[in-house]
Amino acid sequence: MSLTELSSLASPLSQPQVEKLKQLTAELNPVQLAWVSGYLAATANAGLVPNASAVTGVAQTTGAQSVTILYGSQTGNGRGIAKALAEKATAQGYSVNLASMGEYNVRQLKQESVLLLVVSTHGEGEAPDDAIELHKFLASKRAPQLADLHYSVLALGDSSYEFFCQTGKDFDSRLQALGAKSLLPLVECDVDYEAAAGQWHADVLAAVKPLLGSQVISAQANSVTSATAESEFTKQNPYSAEVLISQKITGRDSDRDVRHVEIDLGESGLSYQAGDALGVWFNNSEVLVDEILNGLSLSADTQVTLGEQSLSLKQALIEKKELTQLYPGLVKAWAELSENAELLTLSEDKELVRQFILRHQFADLVAQYPVNESLDADKLLSVLRPLTPRLYSIASSQSEVDTEVHLTVALVEDERNGYARFGGASQFLAQAQEGTEVKIYVEPNKNFRLPEDAETPVIMIGPGTGVAPFRAFMQERVAQGIKGNSWLFFGNPHFEQDFLYQTEWQQYLKNGDLSRIDVAFSRDQDHKIYVQHRLKEQGQALWQWLQNGAHLYICGDAERMAKDVHQALLEVAVEFGGMTLEAAEEYFETLRSNKRYQKDVY
Repeated sequence: MSLTELSSLASPLSQPQVEKLKQLTAELNPVQLAWVSGYLAATANAGLVPNASAVTGVAQTTGAQSVTILYGSQTGNGRGIAKALAEKATAQGYSVNLASMGEYNVRQLKQESVLLLVVSTHGEGEAPDDAIELHKFLASKRAPQLADLHYSVLALGDSSYEFFCQTGKDFDSRLQALGAKSLLPLVECDVDYEAAAGQWHADVLAAVKPLLGSQVISAQANSVTSATAESEFTKQNPYSAEVLISQKITGRDSDRDVRHVEIDLGESGLSYQAGDALGVWFNNSEVLVDEILNGLSLSADTQVTLGEQSLSLKQALIEKKELTQLYPGLVKAWAELSENAELLTLSEDKELVRQFILRHQFADLVAQYPVNESLDADKLLSVLRPLTPRLYSIASSQSEVDTEVHLTVALVEDERNGYARFGGASQFLAQAQEGTEVKIYVEPNKNFRLPEDAETPVIMIGPGTGVAPFRAFMQERVAQGIKGNSWLFFGNPHFEQDFLYQTEWQQYLKNGDLSRIDVAFSRDQDHKIYVQHRLKEQGQALWQWLQNGAHLYICGDAERMAKDVHQALLEVAVEFGGMTLEAAEEYFETLRSNKRYQKDVY
């Protein structure tokens, strides 16, 4: 069989791996091909390839002593949990096959004996991008009976959302329906997942022991260690960088404060690709913390212990606890502490709680629903979740900015009952001065990448701060020497006040780097115009670009914009592609499966 005929159905490789193999071999001359062939044969005979690939996401045929760990992760948490489990399993002597669900060959499923799944839920109960194919396969008639499979699922979610851990629930119920045997009850994790995930690690490895026994594989252990060391700086061990600039890029009369933030990576060695995100740890506002302490009549200097660290209550609230995002458990706990009838009633209604969370912060609970009993520092800390970092789409390419990373940050701000309320991370970055220390890490996003063939046309839809990764895309394409074949749709309220990076886009147009740009400034005329309207106006040209192989990207608000844009795309396919609505849905689903339709929405 030639490589041009090779597919994932005729090999143990997933389709993305097949494509990578084709790309590599296309770049090699006959001498290089012969050398690579000999190298692979030698390493396979030495028993090195299966072990190394097993922990870097290549799905291999597993033996009786193997455990397969798959992860579906939108923000990287699931991948981190799965890798940590792989390390522990290997240390206990098991052969481990660790892979992203997106790189896993679903036809191998019926060969598995032990399958451990870590999966998050995205949007309104949807599977994360890299889990979509496996999720669809299990729900389809093609899914095989799995009577010989033992499995366990750890589901990640956020209880602030309606469909909490829905994807994990889907996997669990579907595997059971196919006859698989559950090793443990489904484990559902909220945002503060670390303790529950650690317990699952211990429980699930104990559960598989009678099934797999023990087989020490020292080479496997070494390969797991090297594979997980992608960077010494991670969410758990971030790099302390310095802010170079935080500059407002909206006009003085704009009702939005959007910042262009540049951060120095120094000698960290941190690298990223266009499309990746930057994880940002932040401190809560001292003003906000003082307001909470005063409202509760608690002393800022009270010494408390969190884990193994002893610190003041004020420092704990500034550095360790989530204050700007509520969650249902906190609303319920505060209702019980305050014994407020209104809040108690509200806390029992999931929909009312979700709406309440969107409009309130913890300081609002303190001010509006005073507790009836004395609340000590330890009790306060026990009801608050740990602070979690925020992810921002990176707005630069290292090909352009080298040891810097750029972000486009909208300050989240509101006023309630005379008090200013801000987003925790956005306020921290907006107020940052040159030299301010910020702890960061890179979160790869393999589901939002430029095409492998740099000449491929790209259509970028990014209103508001959703334009950030497309600035990175353009910097990268210019560095690659690509001219044209790029189309940007951008929108915001006002042309004069809110045209983010206007000068740069105009320069790209002038130089021929950007083929065209269509803008929608919603409030510059009597009727509101959004990017979805521009898509439909340019429907014929848009459809032609897609027919010519263009890749389509959407970044920005998931709640409304992404849905409205998707609907507009469907209407374009119906009008200019002559499709039924059902066929249009199938068309864009095929584009998504082929990584020609990618979203980075939040």
